[in-house]
Amino acid sequence: MHSRRKLVTAGAALATLGALPAAALAAMGPDDKFDLLLRNANVLDPSQGLSGKRDIGIRYGVIEAIEANIAAERGLRVLDVGGKLVTPGLVDLHAHTYAFGSAIGIPADELTANQCTTTVVSAGDAGAYNLAGFRRFVVPGSRTRQFAFVHIAVAGLAGFPVPELYNIDYAQVDVTARAVAENADFVLGVKVRMSENVIARHGVEPLKRAISACERSGVPAKVMCHIGGVADRALMSQILDLLRPGDVLTHCYSGAPNIAGDATNIVQDGKLLPAALAAKRRGVVFDVGHGGGSFDYTIAEAAVAQGCAPDTISSDIHVFSGNTPGMPYLPWVMSKFIGMGFTLEQVVTMATAAPARVIGRVPKLGTLQKGAPADLSILEMIEGAVSFVDTRNNKRDGKMHLRPAGTVVAGVAFGRPYQAPFTVR
Repeated sequence: MHSRRKLVTAGAALATLGALPAAALAAMGPDDKFDLLLRNANVLDPSQGLSGKRDIGIRYGVIEAIEANIAAERGLRVLDVGGKLVTPGLVDLHAHTYAFGSAIGIPADELTANQCTTTVVSAGDAGAYNLAGFRRFVVPGSRTRQFAFVHIAVAGLAGFPVPELYNIDYAQVDVTARAVAENADFVLGVKVRMSENVIARHGVEPLKRAISACERSGVPAKVMCHIGGVADRALMSQILDLLRPGDVLTHCYSGAPNIAGDATNIVQDGKLLPAALAAKRRGVVFDVGHGGGSFDYTIAEAAVAQGCAPDTISSDIHVFSGNTPGMPYLPWVMSKFIGMGFTLEQVVTMATAAPARVIGRVPKLGTLQKGAPADLSILEMIEGAVSFVDTRNNKRDGKMHLRPAGTVVAGVAFGRPYQAPFTVR
């Protein structure tokens, strides 16, 4: 008799296989045309060391050709991008997109104009008790690819800004484990917010329950651990020591204080915690998660200088953070890191291939390889003086920034040229 674990794992594998376009197996004949042809693209795909002018042919939702020149007549629809930067579709590892079940969510497709995101991860919007609504009614209606971390609190962020874990009884291990297992095709693991203003003085117990839910699920599952103003300085090291290889530390450069006003995050008194460096070295993923209160230049600069550069750049975009002066839209956050000295190739990697590896559900996601999902972001590189601000009112100047210019998901562009019939995956 098959165990539930085996059935769920097999189901997740089949779901992933089913997500692959059938055309990945169909050879393109000499008279066939691309469904969409992007011409005059300044392509940058760090995952395969690809940089320079290319044309990109898309057919049946996958990348069919990427060549120096493809004749315009080979495309049913042609999009001339005029030399703009074209990257693999941006992947936002920390967003809030459960608009109708979380108090802070924004529909993923509404973010496209400002984010160029083709894939987003809902970071704990839903808990075990309202995940079904996200799966059944939100994800199927979205053109943007969506994945999720399920919150250890059973109602997720439905009650925000009321703290979801002042009452630790809301952190239910078994029901969360079941939610992870039964939705392993799109649920990556468990989210827990460890700030004092969320968990009061429950110490590491919420994190331990999140880890336990992952382990009890019987499927590969990661913890996404939110920090920012944890209860005391010692607790931060305890949190870091519990995180496993592959778990995600989000808001890793938060400078938010705890309730008493003390600085309790990974940099304390200007020094990176040894536990943070140890976590980095054993494979914990350091994720930016900028948001409306969770990115501090002084923390980031100290952490990077002392060995903790980010692994992934994410926005933590939601209905409150999107209105803040820090403007945490993904290309703008990427631009901040370019201003800090990271190369364009590095920031593109941290917003494409790196988060795609964390997701681990769709083959070739985050790349422009032949046969990859035809997800592309089109960006303008704006040269000239620019001023950035973090979430603690620290300002930095830059020399360029990235501006959204277009998005293609599953081979279909947002906007012109429109596809007829208008279909997506």
